[in-house]
Amino acid sequence: MNSILPYSEACERNQAPILLVLQRWFRVDGTVLEIGAGTGQHAVYFARQLPHVTWQPTDRAENLPGIRARAAEAALKNLSVPLELDVRSDVWPIDRARYVFSANTTHIMSWPEVEAMFAGIARALEKSGALLLYGPFNREGNFTSDSNRAFDQALRARDPAMGIRDDEALIRLGRRHGLVFTAEYDLPANNRIMVWVRS
Repeated sequence: MNSILPYSEACERNQAPILLVLQRWFRVDGTVLEIGAGTGQHAVYFARQLPHVTWQPTDRAENLPGIRARAAEAALKNLSVPLELDVRSDVWPIDRARYVFSANTTHIMSWPEVEAMFAGIARALEKSGALLLYGPFNREGNFTSDSNRAFDQALRARDPAMGIRDDEALIRLGRRHGLVFTAEYDLPANNRIMVWVRS
């Protein structure tokens, strides 16, 4: 690994289990819009493992240099140059995608930002396209583990607007934007993937 590139140990641990779910849903050729690409590790790994899709990473401006450097090092034909995306913007840099993927974003956003993200996804996602959201989620208002409860407390101490989101609240939010909650998958470390399909 190039030592100057941003790195997340969690990304290395979770990418193989996530891939097993992505392979079920990202079957048809198309563009994958990744929201919150972070270190770019997921973008490189999934683009390499899913050569039939075009992977489009996005993130806030301050994270783009690291993602750009990692993508350049990988030199994958189906990995696009990362784009700046602020989910609160009414105009996104990509206005059409077959799929949307986002990992570990809703709990570090404020709830208004989560609402804005779902609204933007609904604008960009093609009909019958799929949204896959990975991370820790509460189930029907309850923490699913002591570790998630402790993580939530740490997040809220850092910023009261952060916090682990409730699955039912996300499902209702998706429904408001024409996104039908379709499936969920339990993954290691008390994480899940929640799946919506554009109606």
